[in-house]
Amino acid sequence: MNIVKITNGKVELRRDSGSLIRVIESSGAIDADINSSGSLILVTKANGKVELRKESGSLIRTIISSNAKSAKFSGEDILVNLNNGKLELRKESGSLVRTL
Repeated sequence: MNIVKITNGKVELRRDSGSLIRVIESSGAIDADINSSGSLILVTKANGKVELRKESGSLIRTIISSNAKSAKFSGEDILVNLNNGKLELRKESGSLVRTL
């Protein structure tokens, strides 16, 4: 299983032994999460944007364009923690399911 590590705003994909596989995002990242199968990565940027990326690093889509503090996978869905304290449950497509 691979892991993600943030170093100086870069998201690094690493093997569980710690060796670097590739750099996913090169600037502005404050949080990252990988799904259970290891095929998708969520990157939260300093400007509040949440991006869904493939393991290769290519962008699939932007989940939310501003105001996000962090994002985590919850099964097939995505939990986005907003700066105002609210929590949004979103599908992988980015559509809002509910606000908690």
